[in-house]
Amino acid sequence: MEMVLYEATGSIGTITINRPKALNALCSQVLDELNEILDQVDLETVRCLIVTGAGEKSFVAGADISEMSTLSKEEGEAFGKKGNDVFLKLEAFPIPVIAAVNGFALGGGCELAMACDIRYCSENALFGQPEVGLGITPGFGGTQRLARIVGPGRAKEMVLGARNIKAEEAYRIGLVNAVFPAEELIPAVQKLAAKIAGNAPIAVRAAKKAMNEGASLPIAQAVVCEEKAFGSCFATEDQKEGMGAFLEKRKVTGFVNK
Repeated sequence: MEMVLYEATGSIGTITINRPKALNALCSQVLDELNEILDQVDLETVRCLIVTGAGEKSFVAGADISEMSTLSKEEGEAFGKKGNDVFLKLEAFPIPVIAAVNGFALGGGCELAMACDIRYCSENALFGQPEVGLGITPGFGGTQRLARIVGPGRAKEMVLGARNIKAEEAYRIGLVNAVFPAEELIPAVQKLAAKIAGNAPIAVRAAKKAMNEGASLPIAQAVVCEEKAFGSCFATEDQKEGMGAFLEKRKVTGFVNK
């Protein structure tokens, strides 16, 4: 891989978009490499995934305009589909994914962050969907996920007005979960990832799947997703260990992912 790096340390994996000179802009190669890396994550050992950008200025500053500028209608649609396919894959990834937004998260960068389960950002982060100012619409899910996260009114204000927002406003409207000084961002994300990784992995995956599947369903159907997830946990060794430790007033000896 040239433009996307992956490192696994214990039960935590870290994906880094690695085009700092281009502010980590998303070109076709980045999307292809990200797609490949997701296939290579060892889900037997890795229990939480972090996504961030290389350098101190940018998470991902957007899709690569130099690549997009000459696309035809058909090529533009295909490029949008490529990005959407990868981001849908990330969104549905079996283990939790945390975005560590360390700077610009514009266009495709904001869309990448929104495809993650949880978003922490640095104080210098900047979010936005500026595409209409370039004569296009968001192409990697921005018109859909943003409204689901912050509500349609705020989403339309940002998308239709090509309006960027700073970290504190992103926190206030619920686009990010927390804001940290730049030097504290990665340690904070790693601390959360370790906390998640320390919980029963089958239960964590089942809870994420139930929340994702139920989000677009009426509540009466959505709770069925939960019932199935809940019931499935009782066939696991981790459930027996977790509840056994509670009843015996001892610490969990370790969840074995079985």
